[in-house]
Amino acid sequence: MTRIQDKRAIEIDDDGRLLAEADVEPTDESGLVHIAMSVAGGPVPGGTGARLVDAVLDLPEVDKADRLLATMPLGDTEMISRVRERSDVVETRAAGATKLVEARLRPAHD
Repeated sequence: MTRIQDKRAIEIDDDGRLLAEADVEPTDESGLVHIAMSVAGGPVPGGTGARLVDAVLDLPEVDKADRLLATMPLGDTEMISRVRERSDVVETRAAGATKLVEARLRPAHD
């Protein structure tokens, strides 16, 4: 069961235009966080997906987690590349137009 009251939203925008967003939800399973990431339709500047992943992974509640379960657009290679750069073990699988990502996060920063 997900604790909805702890949900956080992260947005990446440019001059008021929403480029990408993520919903971050801690779960009742210790050390696991769920993240739903998406990118706006149409062209977005290069690096937008990586900026979103960095913003999410730098959140204190994510930094404290051991694992993440994320959803992201199936064709987005930038987001998954950044998750791989910042995680130890990453597994992916397709679910329709969505990519499911399970990752073991590196230990929290001191």
